[in-house]
Amino acid sequence: MTGRILAGLALAASIAFVARRARSLTNSGAIAATCVGTIAIAAGWSWGALLVVYFAISTALSHAGKGAKERRVASILAKGGARDATQVFANGGMFAAAALAAVIHPDIRWISVGAGSLAASAADTWATEIGTLYGGEPRSILSWRPVPTGTSGGVSAIGTLAAVAGAVFVALVVAALGWTSSVARNVMIGGLAGALVDSLLGATVQSRRWCDVCERETERAVHDCGTSTRHRRGFVWLDNDLVNFLSNAAGGLIAVILTR
Repeated sequence: MTGRILAGLALAASIAFVARRARSLTNSGAIAATCVGTIAIAAGWSWGALLVVYFAISTALSHAGKGAKERRVASILAKGGARDATQVFANGGMFAAAALAAVIHPDIRWISVGAGSLAASAADTWATEIGTLYGGEPRSILSWRPVPTGTSGGVSAIGTLAAVAGAVFVALVVAALGWTSSVARNVMIGGLAGALVDSLLGATVQSRRWCDVCERETERAVHDCGTSTRHRRGFVWLDNDLVNFLSNAAGGLIAVILTR
C-alpha cells in the first residue's frame, strides 16, 4: 500500500505539473489535483486510471476552440481558463471522498459513488464545452426561452447529446477497467441524473448578479465592462462551483442507490 501511495503521489504530481505548464490548472489547482490523484491511486490502479482518462478528455475538450468559447461566455462566467483548487474539488471532491472510503473499507459501492460523480461531471463538462462551440443559442431548461450562451440552466440539442456521450464514456471506461456491467450502467444513469440536477439548480437557485450598465445577468462580481455587479436572484452563497459539487454528489448517490 505504501509503495502504491508513493507511486501515486509521484504520478499525480507529474500530471498536475504538466497540466500547470499547459495552463489547465493554477498553482492551487495543481496541488488539489495532486491530492485527488494520490487518493485515487491509493484506492487502486483502476481508480487512478479512471481519473486520468476523465481528466485528460475533459482537459482536451476545454482547450478545443478555447478562444471562441471565452469570447462567447466571458460576460457571464465568473471563472474561465485554468482551474483553481475550488474547481478541482468541486469536480473531483466526491470522487476523492469515495476513493478514501474504499481505502478504509473496501466495497464495490464506493466505485459507484466515485464514478457516478465523475460521470455527472463529464456530462456537464462535455455539454458545456461542445454545446458552447456547436450548440447555437441555448434555451432555459425551465421556460424554454432563448438565453445567452454560458447561462447556467441553458440547454441545447447538441449540448444534451454531448452530456449523454460524457456519461456513457465514463461508464464504458468503468466497464473496461473491470467493474461489472451493472455498475457501469448505474454510473451512466447517475451521471445523466447529475447533469440534469446541475441544469435545474443553475436555472433556479444559483446566484445571479446584474450589471446596471449593460443591463445583463452575469455570474461575475465585476462585469467584463468593468462595472461592479449586484446580487439579483438565487442564493447569494450558491455559486457555480457549489452547484457543480452538489450535482456531482447527486450523480454518485443515485448510482450507489441503484447498485446492489
